[in-house]
Amino acid sequence: MARLGRGRVDFVIEHLEPRVSTWVLLEYAHAASIVGRDALVVTNVPGEGRERLRDAGLRLVYGESVADLYEPERLVVLDLKAEEPLRPADILGVDAIVVGGIMGDHPPKGRTWRLLTSRLRGARVRHLGLGQLSVDGAIYVAHMVSRGVELGLIPLVEGVRISWKAPLGLEQEVFLPFTYPLVGGKPLLAPGLEEYLRRGAVYEELAHGLQPQ
Repeated sequence: MARLGRGRVDFVIEHLEPRVSTWVLLEYAHAASIVGRDALVVTNVPGEGRERLRDAGLRLVYGESVADLYEPERLVVLDLKAEEPLRPADILGVDAIVVGGIMGDHPPKGRTWRLLTSRLRGARVRHLGLGQLSVDGAIYVAHMVSRGVELGLIPLVEGVRISWKAPLGLEQEVFLPFTYPLVGGKPLLAPGLEEYLRRGAVYEELAHGLQPQ
């Protein structure tokens, strides 16, 4: 039985990975800073993951799925496979905008549809453009649209390169082949993500069966 819906629009991340990795934690915490910690809801999180997110300052973290906490008919689900783009009018009369908490695949494998959208019959399903956004990037874009900004007016960039000098002066680079909002002319990345990548995070993520986003 749905029990959330607080007279405002929540931004929900339905966690769909087996664990809360450091990369996931950085993006979720960034999403909370974008919309406000009282507006971000993270659902479907296993026990240890809930503790980790709450320790990071996230307030609304649940083990239950979004399907158990909200009426599907009052949700907007963001899915790359949707036929229609998100518009400000789509958000009128809904309780929450839902993003799948999935580390990205390139090319996309349709996991949001399979693991989330297909379970929320009656929800409005919309996309944020043709590119696959990071979780925090999707929250940022959805938040802008909720404030009345048309999707086509939000600048985006396809792919981000992060480079640095490693010990002995060796050049290192990580390419993120995904879509990111541009804010002040720069790709919107979670604070701490670049440093995490420089420390060899890609290998840590892959060791746990995740694809870097």
